[in-house]
Amino acid sequence: MRGVDKIYGTGAGLVRALDQLDLTVRKGDYLAVMGASGSGKSTAMNILGCLDRPSSGSYHLNGSAVEELDDDALADLRNQQLGFVFQQFHLLPHATALENVMLPMIYAGLSPKQRRDKAIEALDRVGLGERMENKPNQLSGGQQQRVAIARAIINQPALLLADEPTGALDSRTTDDVLNLFDALHDQGITLVLVTHEDDVAARAERVAHFRDGRVERWDGRAHDSKPT
Repeated sequence: MRGVDKIYGTGAGLVRALDQLDLTVRKGDYLAVMGASGSGKSTAMNILGCLDRPSSGSYHLNGSAVEELDDDALADLRNQQLGFVFQQFHLLPHATALENVMLPMIYAGLSPKQRRDKAIEALDRVGLGERMENKPNQLSGGQQQRVAIARAIINQPALLLADEPTGALDSRTTDDVLNLFDALHDQGITLVLVTHEDDVAARAERVAHFRDGRVERWDGRAHDSKPT
C-alpha cells in the first residue's frame, strides 16, 4: 500500500480511518498488526483482503493494481490469492469439516474428486484428518478454528489474513493455533495477523503498531524478500 486514505462520511461526519498509510507485506512475511480501537488496523486489513477499496492511494497485490479492478475481478482475486481466518469460525453448521473446507473450490474448475482430495490434504495439514466427517457441533473451539484455517489455505493463497483468530479461544487452544500458524509460515505461507494480545503478536517476525490511521512504529527485524 502506498499513500492509502480511507474516508467515511462527508462534511461534519467525515471520518478518516486511514491517513496516507504506507504498508508493505513481503513474500514470506509473518506480520502482526496491533493498535487501539479506531487506529485503522481493521480498515487496513479489509483493504489488504480486497473487502474494501481505498478512497485514494494504491494497493498492489502480486502485480495487480487492486484499486483498478472491477467487482468481478476483485472477487476472483479474493478467491484465488487470499485466505481469511476470523475470530468467529463461520462454518456451515450442518456441513462436515470436509464439506466446509471444500467450499472455496466450488468455482475452481476442479472435479469433485479433486476437490475432495485437496480438502483432505488441507485437513491433514492442520491435524484434523481423522475428524473430516465431523460437523462443527462435534468439534471443540480449537478444532473448529483449525477447520477454518484449512478452508483458508485450500487454494494456496498468496496471503493469509487472520483477524483476532485466537480471540474466542482459551490459552491452551490459543497456543495450539499459534503453533499451527508458525508451521504454516515455515512452509512458506505469508501471514498477516491482527491481535490485541502482546504474547500473540510476539510470535510474528514483525509487528506494525497502528495509530490514527498510520503505522506509528515497527518492532522486529527487517525483511528482504519480494513484496506480495
